[in-house]
Amino acid sequence: MKRNSLSVENKIVQSSSAAKQPKLGFYSSLNQSHMHTVLLDWGHLPHHVVLRIFQCLPLLDRARASSVCRRWNEVFHIPDLWREFEFELNQSATSYFKSTHPDLIQQIIKKHSAHLQYVSFKVDSSTESAEAACDILSQLVNCSIQTLGLISTAKPSFMNVSESHFVSALTVVFINSKSLSSIKIEDTPVDDPSLKILVANNSDTLRLLKMSSCPHVSSDGILCVADHCQGLRELALNYYILTDELLLALSSETHVNLEHLRIDVVSENPGQIAFHAIKKHSWDALIKHSPRVNVVMYFFLYEEEFEMFFKEEIPVTHLYFGRSVSKAVLGRIGLNCPRLFELVVCANGLQPLDKELICIGEHCTNLTALGLSECEVSCSAFIKFVRLCGRRLTHLSIMEEVLVPDEDYSLDEIHTEVSKYLGRVWLPDMMPLW
Repeated sequence: MKRNSLSVENKIVQSSSAAKQPKLGFYSSLNQSHMHTVLLDWGHLPHHVVLRIFQCLPLLDRARASSVCRRWNEVFHIPDLWREFEFELNQSATSYFKSTHPDLIQQIIKKHSAHLQYVSFKVDSSTESAEAACDILSQLVNCSIQTLGLISTAKPSFMNVSESHFVSALTVVFINSKSLSSIKIEDTPVDDPSLKILVANNSDTLRLLKMSSCPHVSSDGILCVADHCQGLRELALNYYILTDELLLALSSETHVNLEHLRIDVVSENPGQIAFHAIKKHSWDALIKHSPRVNVVMYFFLYEEEFEMFFKEEIPVTHLYFGRSVSKAVLGRIGLNCPRLFELVVCANGLQPLDKELICIGEHCTNLTALGLSECEVSCSAFIKFVRLCGRRLTHLSIMEEVLVPDEDYSLDEIHTEVSKYLGRVWLPDMMPLW
């Protein structure tokens, strides 16, 4: 491809057919008796057009295109093109994913670090990749990042980095950005002192904080964030650092309405049975202050670990059970989760859930989505549940083996009855046969 000499010929040939002649008065500037050639020089396209093209190209193609001519190279370095960037860091020996070239990384640090606003790091399972991400973070001293995401595509490799190295690199961004609004640092060794640095420099701008599975953060650390970041609207954390004090801080008059609260309930120690309880008045204060907040809870517990949960009313809106959950717990959900919108049960066992499902249908009047797998419900009970909920059930994902035929309905008949109450065609999900 030659510099400044790329052209496309657009030939407009006069048609010999009278039917194809343009009407009188149209295209008066064209001499219809000659062939016209329009030469388009790609090197002189307006910057904003080339910029739009570059934004649609993968990074490698964009870099290659920048070598076509001087004007395209100028566009390649326009700040708007570098506001959003994802660093992909993978080890060729252990990953099939491509990595951002080291030379490009150095070019970004030297020339475009001040332009970066939306930055993410995607690393594989190797400690080397996580350490490389920390090395890049520590060099972003002239940045004005607004969103930061640290993503482990496999196992949480950031947890293998020394805590001092990780915290030192992360606080460079916390101190220099001054305008962080969204931070996703789940499965990392972030700690309380680094959160205090975050708050000291970004308390006016922080809107979203996701930090589940961060074992070095205590309830005091997250409480510091809630106390000072009054604009925080979305928060994700583990249950072990959720406290009554935190909920009350999020419910203060000076705090904006919380929109999304995600809570991962995981055993802090293997075999842990005792979990602390959150008082009902703390949940009530949160709902009074933020009546439209989504409270999402993911449970990864064993049956004996549920003793403290759902004994009192809880304002959860989305419930996901990643392990087996007992009939007793599901029965308490029907009685104590009036705001429930979505329920997913991945496993229960071989005990029918007829009464529990009907109880949920009767009392959870906001329920719009249900997913069931590896449990049992009679066809009659399931149809009664669907009849109770009606057309507000917009998502209904039930594995076929969950439904147990009875004297009233067979598997061949159930989809007709369910479809009638939903007002749309419905069929149970089936496990594919490979």
